[in-house]
Amino acid sequence: MDLIQAMRLFVQISDSGSFTRAAELMQLSRPVASTTLQQLENHLGTRLLSRTTRHLELTGDGRSYYLHCQRLLADLDKTAQSFRDSGLQGLLRIDVPTRIARSLIAPHLPAFFQRYPDIRIEMGMSDHVIDLLREGVDCVLRVGALHEERLVSKRLGLLPQGNYVSPAYIQQWGVPDSLAGLSQHYMVGYSRSLTEQTAHWEYMENGENHSLPVPSRITVNNAESYLACGLAGLGLIQVPSYDAAAYLASGELQEVLPQYQAAALPVSVLYPYQRNSSQRVQVFVAWVAELLQEQLAEGGFVSN
Repeated sequence: MDLIQAMRLFVQISDSGSFTRAAELMQLSRPVASTTLQQLENHLGTRLLSRTTRHLELTGDGRSYYLHCQRLLADLDKTAQSFRDSGLQGLLRIDVPTRIARSLIAPHLPAFFQRYPDIRIEMGMSDHVIDLLREGVDCVLRVGALHEERLVSKRLGLLPQGNYVSPAYIQQWGVPDSLAGLSQHYMVGYSRSLTEQTAHWEYMENGENHSLPVPSRITVNNAESYLACGLAGLGLIQVPSYDAAAYLASGELQEVLPQYQAAALPVSVLYPYQRNSSQRVQVFVAWVAELLQEQLAEGGFVSN
């Protein structure tokens, strides 16, 4: 038994929650993967996984061994990478929020490829939280609060937000002049699962977050549609200031209630522990941080 390979397989099974998926990612047959894990458990003299017909769960020893494996494999990969000349080539799989992908990342990728010509990128664009470990994604860019505990996270900065409305909306409904007046207006709702039918006006007051229900006629589940509905006059919207800058300049949006703005949104990059030593991931993270600072500084972006 190759102990290091067995440890990598165990971590991959734990991350993906599936023997079949782990075997595919490691280019092994399922029987070989099953045999290897059994040999590892025999070698350690303990059960690492509790298997049922529906799912896999780490045992107490399995959780402890998983953490040790993560640290050891990360150190091994980092050491190997320091002696390898090919770290800046190959495939990098990323996932980016739709608006940031279209307005920021994609337009500037030519500069990235000029700097790193031997790296290839597969870029998913989604406003939904994906499971990096199950999907085999190297890193993701996230806007907002984070909930993943099994991933390395690095905050890149904060995106200030603003409140906006289109002239078409103003012509029909007027301009809100107070929080109390919002009850007589409509807001575009946003819900990742489309289960929340009431929109909420988020704002900061005395250093605390507040949320005020506002009537809504439409709810969407991605940022592109949210902005499009605002531009179409379907309701008030709250978006990052950089996202509204061009529309403010063209007159397609106007700012309202600037004294009641939502808290700035954290921008973070996340990646699995085993990708921590990947030079491809590290140079991409550094490039994104640099790009955000260069392109969004005028919109109030605050880098960490």
